[in-house]
Amino acid sequence: MTLENLLKIGQLKVHSTDRGEVQQLLDAARRNLVDAAVEAISLETRFDAAYKTIMQVAMVALLANGYRADSRGHHQIMIQSLPLTIGLAKDRMVILDALRRKRNAADYLGSYVDRDSLEACIVEARLLLNDVERWLGENRVELV
Repeated sequence: MTLENLLKIGQLKVHSTDRGEVQQLLDAARRNLVDAAVEAISLETRFDAAYKTIMQVAMVALLANGYRADSRGHHQIMIQSLPLTIGLAKDRMVILDALRRKRNAADYLGSYVDRDSLEACIVEARLLLNDVERWLGENRVELV
């Protein structure tokens, strides 16, 4: 699958971005990562903040490639497109997708979020933020 194929089947739409849009999302992602570390709030809320970081950063990766998710299941599309947008290793994408499923269970079924899942989500969010910032610096310097 390519980004062009995802566009053809209606999973993506063409989008032109700029430095302001990218920086606004990256700033929000950084704030969410900080919020995820606040011990005074529940594990579920902290997990949600870390997961939101992943989504915002995955959105930046798509935007920097000229696309935006445009469908039901946009979280899945954004995560599963990371190997195409920034060359993320597939095993890392699988971990991010498992975190997506964990977030869905917490949000829609009221499932419990354990400390290990929270810590994994924070680590993966931080790694992805670093990966996307590095990719932008190497490939789309005008956006940083």
